[in-house]
Amino acid sequence: MTDPIQLPTDRPPERAASFPNRLVARADGLLRGTLPRPLYHFGRGRYYDARRLVGRSPGRGRMLPDYLIIGVAKGGTTTLCAWLNEHPFISPAAHKEVHYFDYEFPRGEDWYRSHFPLESDRHAFELEHGRPFLTGEASPTYISHAWAPERIARALPNARLIVALRDPVDRAYSHYQMTRREGEEPLESFAEAVDAEEGRLAPEVARSAADRRYNSWPLGCWSYLRRSRYAEQLERWFQLFPRDQFHFVKNEDLAENPAVTLASVHDFLELPPHDKQDFPKFHVASYSGMTPETRAKLVDYFRPHNERLYELVGIDFGWDRDAAAAAQAASTS
Repeated sequence: MTDPIQLPTDRPPERAASFPNRLVARADGLLRGTLPRPLYHFGRGRYYDARRLVGRSPGRGRMLPDYLIIGVAKGGTTTLCAWLNEHPFISPAAHKEVHYFDYEFPRGEDWYRSHFPLESDRHAFELEHGRPFLTGEASPTYISHAWAPERIARALPNARLIVALRDPVDRAYSHYQMTRREGEEPLESFAEAVDAEEGRLAPEVARSAADRRYNSWPLGCWSYLRRSRYAEQLERWFQLFPRDQFHFVKNEDLAENPAVTLASVHDFLELPPHDKQDFPKFHVASYSGMTPETRAKLVDYFRPHNERLYELVGIDFGWDRDAAAAAQAASTS
């Protein structure tokens, strides 16, 4: 019988950015907050194009991720990622959302590697602690992006894929509230935005399907229903990855049973147990609830999509039962 692995008291090494890189990061943050999004992404792309032309290799000797949190947006990915990063055998990407396999794919694999630890650091950590640390990132738009599954299958065929899902009605509404807060949604009512979604997005969907390099701003911002139809997104992933490479986390379980839910992720990644005492929530906003009429409409809309999801992944997330119970409580109050 082998001795159990002892959890290290020190964290895996974190890459310290050089002074020039810190200046670039500071400039990037300033420009991200002041330039229109299309102009910011265009300028950022040209910067990394120039780095490749002059032969800089920021990703030399660096790892590719062992796992990805691929979605969903407004599904608790920031909270889950932050909790997971506290495990002593995790050394995550330099920042949570790298977005390489969707928005930044033209930057190339070398650019992607630059976000992860050095292979030599992992080897040294393994010699000291008996096993290597894992690294990963969380980009919640991967799951719904037209080309991300295929790109990930080619680059990371053995990656563990973590999917945080939320009641699609609540996810859609939270998504709308976020775009309103960020000034990216001109429509003043959620019901109006839902009704307008198909017409607004149809040309963007067509262009994104035809042009692998096109990054659609409207498709990212206004896809309230589309990005809540989980089954049609996962079917594309299941054509490329075996089912056992996926682990599903129910957003509601993050709130109600955080320790058990996080432990299930540790088990999936084959990490030693880690006793975490504090479970703070991140990116939690306050806003008024949607109208009962709109909620009832969306519950009916998503019911067949939920049934398709439950059958596809073999998990009944119980959202329809939760909606029925809420409606019953409202009618008797």
